[in-house]
Amino acid sequence: MPKEIKIKIARAFLPLINEKKRIKFFYGGRGGGKSYAFADALLLLGLKQKLLIACVREIQESIKDSVHRLLGDRIRFYGLDEFDVKESEIVNRINGTRFIFKGLRNQDAQKIKSLEGVDIVWIEEAQTISQKSWEILAPTIRKDGSEIWISMNRIEENDPLWILLGANPDERTLVVKVNFYDNPFCPMELKKQAEACKQRNLKDYMHIWEGEPLSLEAHKLIDSVKVRSAMRPKIESSTSPLVIGLDVARFGDDATVFCFRRGRLCQRFDVYRKKSVVEVANIATNIITSEHPVRLFLDVGGVGGGVYDILKDRGFKEIVKAVNFGQKAINEERYANRRAEMWDHIKDWLDEEVDLIKDEELFDELVGVNKKYDFRGRLVLEEKEEIKKRIGRSTDKADALALTFAEPVYDKGQIKLYGNGKVSIEEMFRGALKPSFGW
Repeated sequence: MPKEIKIKIARAFLPLINEKKRIKFFYGGRGGGKSYAFADALLLLGLKQKLLIACVREIQESIKDSVHRLLGDRIRFYGLDEFDVKESEIVNRINGTRFIFKGLRNQDAQKIKSLEGVDIVWIEEAQTISQKSWEILAPTIRKDGSEIWISMNRIEENDPLWILLGANPDERTLVVKVNFYDNPFCPMELKKQAEACKQRNLKDYMHIWEGEPLSLEAHKLIDSVKVRSAMRPKIESSTSPLVIGLDVARFGDDATVFCFRRGRLCQRFDVYRKKSVVEVANIATNIITSEHPVRLFLDVGGVGGGVYDILKDRGFKEIVKAVNFGQKAINEERYANRRAEMWDHIKDWLDEEVDLIKDEELFDELVGVNKKYDFRGRLVLEEKEEIKKRIGRSTDKADALALTFAEPVYDKGQIKLYGNGKVSIEEMFRGALKPSFGW
């Protein structure tokens, strides 16, 4: 007698297994359980009968980029011993069901012919699928009764598959929106994160948790109008402590940049090219001894670590603070890393009446960075190399400005007032002190 298998499918996803449609299009926000439900439904159907199931996405450079691991995890979770999880495919050795995994980008009609006999194709992260990929894939899935399952979190108003399929579905297309409150298996922690996001920023909440698309401008972390406003002179001088951000060049065409900021006034940028580690350390030494900053925040990623070591050996340990853009954020609940955290503080700073020197390169860098969110709803910035491809250079000046927001800077009177210096940086960020960054 075969063993009883209990795979639970949330009500919102039952059409995956009990309705016949050519296209089943599910979208929504984070926590809706789309990936788990799709995986579970496919495993259930693959137990009942022999199927060829293709799991595809726009880019799959290795099997690690696919849902192979998710399916393997669900197989182990349910104890489905019938399935053999192989390196590049999953096979039901009892009835012959096979899961295969492919990327669509750079495929053509000839390369994708292996999908002609597919019974079900699951398009994962369909918000990234191009119209070209769809036009090659759709006619290839031609077997009688075959289905195309689509799961996506909408990004933009003009996501290609949304325009082609979701916005105006025909009688052969099922479109279902599923959010975290429709998912009975959504963890309480995710619900708390959703509520916190809603209280903090309703626009972000609607995109991340309710599945609403962003306008093209909403992709940007920093509003271009606010940057233009900040570049109109309004502050002649400031008595706030001097904070310096130092972004050290990593590659031949990048620049080493010092940013000088006093509270709401960004005074200047000093830019150097093709300087050695020792030369940069010498420049920093001269600046520290002549201008007496309270902090110099230095990016120690790449060659910056060598500059930091020299400055530390020269006795500047209390002034020079090491920062790594990739390290964990101080506020880990809100930001995926320090880079996102510091750049978001630039955005907050620009909400005030601030003075930013007029510099078109700086303008392009500040407004050229796109934002997104990780699986926990935390802010993430696009990779530096992607930005460089789009604007033609690295964001050296903007990164130097971001470094001036690495930690709040208080004058001695404030530190004495708020606990004789015993308040940690983490506590400052979490509310023991309101971070001022010398604003």
